[in-house]
Amino acid sequence: MTAASSPSAKADSAAEAVPRPAPERPRPGHGPLLAALAVLLVSLAGFGGYRLGEGLGMRALQVEASHRLDLGAAAIDGVVNRYAHIPATIELSPEVLALLRAPDSEARAAAANRYLERLNGHIGSIALFVLDRRGEVRAASNWAHGDSFIGEDLSFRPYFQRAIAGQAGRHFAIGTTRGDPGYFVSHPIRDGSEIIGVAVIKIPLGGLEETWLSLGTPALISDENGVVILTAVPGWLYRSLAPLSAATVAEIEANRLYNGRPIQPLTIGPEPVAAQLPMADEDGVELRLDRRIALPPELPRNSGYYLAQGRTLPDTGWRLLVFSDLTPVRHQAASQAALALVAAAFVVLLAIFIAQRRRILRQRLEAQRLLERSNAELENKVARRTRALTESIARLRKEIAERQHAEQTLHAAQDELVQAGKLAVLGQLATSVTHELTQPLGAMRTLAGNAVEFMRRGDQDTAAKNLDIVGRLADQMASIITPLKTFARKSPAVPAAVDVTHAVGNALFLLEQRLKSADITVDNACVAGEAIAWCDQNRLEQVLINLIGNAIDAMRGQPRRELSIHAVRHADGRILLRIGDTGCGVPEALRGRLFEPFFTTKPAGEGLGLGLAISRDIVREFGGDLDADNRASGGTYFTVFLNPAPATESAAP
Repeated sequence: MTAASSPSAKADSAAEAVPRPAPERPRPGHGPLLAALAVLLVSLAGFGGYRLGEGLGMRALQVEASHRLDLGAAAIDGVVNRYAHIPATIELSPEVLALLRAPDSEARAAAANRYLERLNGHIGSIALFVLDRRGEVRAASNWAHGDSFIGEDLSFRPYFQRAIAGQAGRHFAIGTTRGDPGYFVSHPIRDGSEIIGVAVIKIPLGGLEETWLSLGTPALISDENGVVILTAVPGWLYRSLAPLSAATVAEIEANRLYNGRPIQPLTIGPEPVAAQLPMADEDGVELRLDRRIALPPELPRNSGYYLAQGRTLPDTGWRLLVFSDLTPVRHQAASQAALALVAAAFVVLLAIFIAQRRRILRQRLEAQRLLERSNAELENKVARRTRALTESIARLRKEIAERQHAEQTLHAAQDELVQAGKLAVLGQLATSVTHELTQPLGAMRTLAGNAVEFMRRGDQDTAAKNLDIVGRLADQMASIITPLKTFARKSPAVPAAVDVTHAVGNALFLLEQRLKSADITVDNACVAGEAIAWCDQNRLEQVLINLIGNAIDAMRGQPRRELSIHAVRHADGRILLRIGDTGCGVPEALRGRLFEPFFTTKPAGEGLGLGLAISRDIVREFGGDLDADNRASGGTYFTVFLNPAPATESAAP
């Protein structure tokens, strides 16, 4: 006897009988073509990324090189043109005019020499000298040195020839006496309408060496003849950027501009220099630099590939060239190419993924059509699956409800933690205020006891003074609490003429017990009546109490404990009240944060970090300021800047 089959078994067997779609096979012949196309697209993307990165890097490098040109041009202009007007002022000297009118007078020559020596001592040039109409040096600032210019015939110099013709002369040359280079500026000296001599200044160019190194890249300057006269690369000095013509060589030899040095063409790479260097201003030219050229150790190592940019200096006719290393640009371009390759590869993979997804979707649609035809045989199986799904949904809803309850519990716990954190901060604030009020309360207790004793003895005046101080201490306690509110909401102060010495005395009196218990020596150099400030006395005393209290804490455990207080008048009229200690000082890294609210260097529980912030706020309310600095001998100086009281006001007692 054969057992009857169950509905689920029939459904399963029906499902097994449903024909499944055959997997779609790739079309033959398309695979290699698509792979080649993908490789081509990725390669083109990498090439385009490289070119784009190279273009962006070149533009950024050109802008940076332009900034370097601006810096170099400004430095050259500052050195060359700083004293270019001096020769024109020498024409106004009576000593120089008298010498040129009577060149053979030794007394007039001595007077002119001393005048030029004094003038050169003020400006710091290499030399100042005066030539007569024949080009002979008649007076010089270096007349007392063994290598003086006096008596030299400099008529061959271009600066003399231009000046004697009535024009100002300028050019670079190497000195014939000392052999040191300089920039010569000349100006004609007139007696009425007649030119009777020439005044010349020789400006040193040695100060430009630091400028070359600060550019961070090789650079050079060529004069109007195309000869390198300034550079950070020693091998380039006195080399010509282009071959010199015979006329130019003859003129250089006649004028002895380079003191007889042979001028050879500059070689920086495999191609001629004239064909590589930029001729127009701001043009950038890529060139190869011979790797055997040794650069100064302050500059980066010679990479061999540079971008040369030039600029012509209008005042001197010189040309400034800056060589920017292309290695960072190439690295940036390579990085951009790598990113482009990765992006292109990602796009290709995404396209393959989408194509695969579409193929799978087609297979699913085909399977769906087959399943629709066998729907009758699968009804029982769908029913079972539906019941299972309903149970799963119920379990899921239960889990969702449990998770929502857990989230509500978590939020409640978080709110309680936040409230506990707030209460902790309020506790710290209460502890700090209690600490600040302990000293005034102790002083009031002592003064009240003393007042009772003086009243018992019949000394009413002393008792009255003590009770007056107790009242002021009560006000002081109020002033300690008030800044905590004024830190967030400022209240106007009541300025008056205040004797700083009196305020310092009150603060020291209130802190006398702490100073004695800490064994601190007090050096109070303030003199009554010398420093009258325009401020609020009670608030000034509060600031002083805070600063002196900080000083006491800073000197805790130090072998030398000295507190110095003195008031001086600044050059701008303000009063500077300085409180110095011999503590451990403030680290440089923390000085900028001293006046930030809630920032403190004290151990936990000893302060909220509001004292200095409140003190600066108080001082600034009546137009002053508060600053801190470390003492050279150790410790810290806190300086209170106060405005002086008007002349019509008198200090309060």
